[in-house]
Amino acid sequence: MKKILVPTDFSSCADKAITFAVESAKILSAEIILLHALDRQGNLYTDYMGVPKEYNEVLQNQLFHKLNSIKVIIQNTEGIKSDAIVSKNSLKNAIAEVADENDIDLIVMGTLGASGIKKVFFGNNTSSLIGSSKIPVLVIPPGYEWKKPESFLFTTHHFERDLKILDFIFEISNLYMARVNAAIFTNEEKDTAETMIKHTNQIPEYEEFIKRNYEEATFTTQHIFGKDFIESLQNYITKNNVDILVMVTHKRDFLERIFNPGITRKMSYQTKIPLLAIPAGED
Repeated sequence: MKKILVPTDFSSCADKAITFAVESAKILSAEIILLHALDRQGNLYTDYMGVPKEYNEVLQNQLFHKLNSIKVIIQNTEGIKSDAIVSKNSLKNAIAEVADENDIDLIVMGTLGASGIKKVFFGNNTSSLIGSSKIPVLVIPPGYEWKKPESFLFTTHHFERDLKILDFIFEISNLYMARVNAAIFTNEEKDTAETMIKHTNQIPEYEEFIKRNYEEATFTTQHIFGKDFIESLQNYITKNNVDILVMVTHKRDFLERIFNPGITRKMSYQTKIPLLAIPAGED
């Protein structure tokens, strides 16, 4: 965990992401790269909220100095190596380019949640990134205040055994010195009795698999029942003081993404705690 990328539009939500990244960088011994994307088209550029603004070189210089001042504060007050980049690309392309050129390990990004027009613009930027990024994305919800993570909840429908994904989860949780639990959801209305029994039987096998590969991990798997996945998960998180929710994103085709957004993207609108989305590649 060497480099953390933090896109910002200088909003309060983006500031939450910067705070989380800075506090985490102290723990993870990581470098921070700040990014502002102009999304320039002709004489206009569009900010994260989808608002077109007149573009000129003076504006670009002002934005760079504003971003650079944040970098300097981080370096001087927190002692964290930082960099500042202003890109003329769209946010999505800017993130992909900077991430590739700088070997980014983690992207930390704020979101405005799911409320009216905010969901359409800023929310789409974050959720779209979750669906396309090849790098893990940590989503910081609005109103969230930094606290050192002590509990990770990894929810999986597949009893995930991809060691590349699991390595990342246990590496970052170990750096935070946090425990990891997994959650398997069974829908009380839609799932069959066979599915419920299958989940119940697989849980001890999965715990054994994890403990065999990660001997030092303190790990248990929770079987969560309910009629709605997100609601049941939110209730569990609240009752058990979970600090970070971990989900895996699977690639899907264009029409699937348009007409049936993935559960991880839906959760990014509604979560009240940071959501770590880890890409799994194609199913």
